[in-house]
Formats: sequence, structure tokens, C-alpha cells
Amino acid sequence: MKKYIPYRAINLARKELGQYLNAPAFYGAAVFFLLFCSVWLFYFQRYFSTDQATLRPYFGFFPIAYILVIPVITMKSWAEERKTGTIELLLTMPFTEWDLVLGKFFAALGVLSMILVLTLPLPLSLLVLGNFDAGTIFCEYLGAFLLGASATALGLLLSCLSKNQAGAFLGSAVVLMVVMLINMITFSFNLPQWLARFINFFSLAYHFESFTKGVIDTREFMYFVLTTALFLYLNTKVILFRKWR
Repeated sequence: MKKYIPYRAINLARKELGQYLNAPAFYGAAVFFLLFCSVWLFYFQRYFSTDQATLRPYFGFFPIAYILVIPVITMKSWAEERKTGTIELLLTMPFTEWDLVLGKFFAALGVLSMILVLTLPLPLSLLVLGNFDAGTIFCEYLGAFLLGASATALGLLLSCLSKNQAGAFLGSAVVLMVVMLINMITFSFNLPQWLARFINFFSLAYHFESFTKGVIDTREFMYFVLTTALFLYLNTKVILFRKWR
């Protein structure tokens, strides 16, 4: 079996990334994410009054912010191709389904990574105010990246199933809200342990919690890797179905 080398996907990702950087939606999503999370930390959580050298409240809010930011990033990836008819052109070019899907994914994940990098000045500015654990902050960023990768793959899948950007945004926002916040049910109701575990399994935010505590749990790490791979695989199947329909 020939080893798959995603050089064509990387070339496609470069093209997609250039389009992202020329679109106002990227800058709007970045500004919204930075302001939303900062306001949550300093105003609603009253960070300075807690007198604790931890950024757990800041990173703990990332799953909620992702509900709105990631649909903005992924909504046009496939939906716009369908609307303009360029998806038919893409499907006739010498690219495999994995080339197309990974190209879109690498570009969207690159945009999200840029937004995460833009959050670095906040923890760096707070380091002088307390004895922060650098390892914990690294774990929190790693978890935020893995969580974003899984949510981005899901957003791309939903964009592929949508006919326009508005439908892709709304569909992704609703589905991400469910998979991010479904674990809240286990806190609100006294459920049997087996049922609580079953519900928590489908919650991306639940699997992110260990990273916010500064713990790299291999089970949670593999959960995000496998869910990302699953959503990308389903995306290739949708593309293949469209190609031969």
C-alpha cells in the first residue's frame, strides 16, 4: 500500500488560508474571541479579587466561545463551494477526497491556531503578578488546541452538509452547543452513574476539563484525536457521495 503524503492537501491549505486572511470574518472572529474571553475573566469572574495564580477560569470558557467562533471559521469552507458551484470543479480535479478535506481542515485549524496565539499576551502579562505553573498553562493550551481541532472537524462536516453559509453557521452553532454543554445535564440532575458517564462521553467540554487542571490524560488526548479523525473521515464519505451522485 502506498503511503499517503498530504502535500497536495498542504498546497490547498495554503490557498484556503490566504482566502481566510483576506476575509473580514477572520478578524471579526479573532476580536470577538479575545474580547469575549477577557471580559469573562476580568469582569464576570472578577479575576483580580480571587487572588489566585491560575488561568483555569479563562481557559474553562473556551468551549463556550468556540460555539460561536468555530462556525464563523468553518461555515464557508464547503457551503460557499456549493453555493458558487466551484465544488463540481474541485471534484473533477486530480485531488482525492482526503486531499480536499485535509486541505480545508489544515486551513481552518491554522486560523484557529492564530487566534490562540493572539491570546498569549494575556497570560504573559499576568505571569509577573503571581507564581503561575508554566506546565499547567501548556496543558491548557494543548487542550484548547485539541478541543478546537475536534470542533473544527465537526464544523467542516456540517458545512459540507449545508447548502449555504447561514445554514452552515446555524447548524454548526447548534450542534457545537449540544456537544459542548451536554455534560451540564449531569450537574443539573441526579442521574444514575452509568447514564452520566454515557452523556459525558459525548461532551467535548467534559473531556477538556482535565487539561484545564494541568493534567494530560492519554484517554482524553486520544478522544480528541479519534473524534477529529472520525469527523474528517465522515467528511470524505460525504464528498465521495457527492462525487458519484
